[in-house]
Amino acid sequence: MTVDEGLVEQVVAAAASVVASGAISANGHGNISVRVPGAEEMYYTAAPSLRGLGPEGVVRVALDGTLLEGNLPPIQGAVVAMHTAMYLDRPDVGCVLHTHSPFATAHAVAGAPIDCWIEALAMFGLADGVPVAAYGPRGSEQAVANIRKALRPGVPAVLLANHGVLIFHRTPELAILVGGVVEEAAQAAINARALGGPVEIPADLRAAALQRAMAFDAAGTKTA
Repeated sequence: MTVDEGLVEQVVAAAASVVASGAISANGHGNISVRVPGAEEMYYTAAPSLRGLGPEGVVRVALDGTLLEGNLPPIQGAVVAMHTAMYLDRPDVGCVLHTHSPFATAHAVAGAPIDCWIEALAMFGLADGVPVAAYGPRGSEQAVANIRKALRPGVPAVLLANHGVLIFHRTPELAILVGGVVEEAAQAAINARALGGPVEIPADLRAAALQRAMAFDAAGTKTA
């Protein structure tokens, strides 16, 4: 099978978007994958950093973990199973994103879930917040099992205890957007603790925020 240059470029562009969003650690560590439509495969970043990622830093991997094309260093290969698990478990997932974004990772290190403190969480499938998956060695069977145990239906993000954050969505654009929302909520909560602590949006109003967003989306873009 030949390399799908379009999907490779999609991964490269997604990496640049994550870096531009600022929801990433200082060293740029993280990884992104996109599902290959109609195949049990994904394209995956094999470079140590998402900063300056080029096509040479993208490899093709089967969803059973077999490397099909490219060079995959051990430290990047160690977390392949986190990505493949999301594709195997959720047929609607088209992109998986893992970073050590600073504020979300602070919550992961503290073992503290992110609650629905900002309305964007309610609008993007996280009305009940972002759960924490218990620690397991990087990319191990235990780590993947802990992720699966922590996830709830429809929730597109999970904190990885003592590690970072994992986001998964239909498209790279949505995964990057949710990653930024999670980081924003984590930062807002940490800042709010100096003012008495963050306050959750009441459950009924979280639903209202989602419904309002859906109504405006259905109405489409308006032009004058």
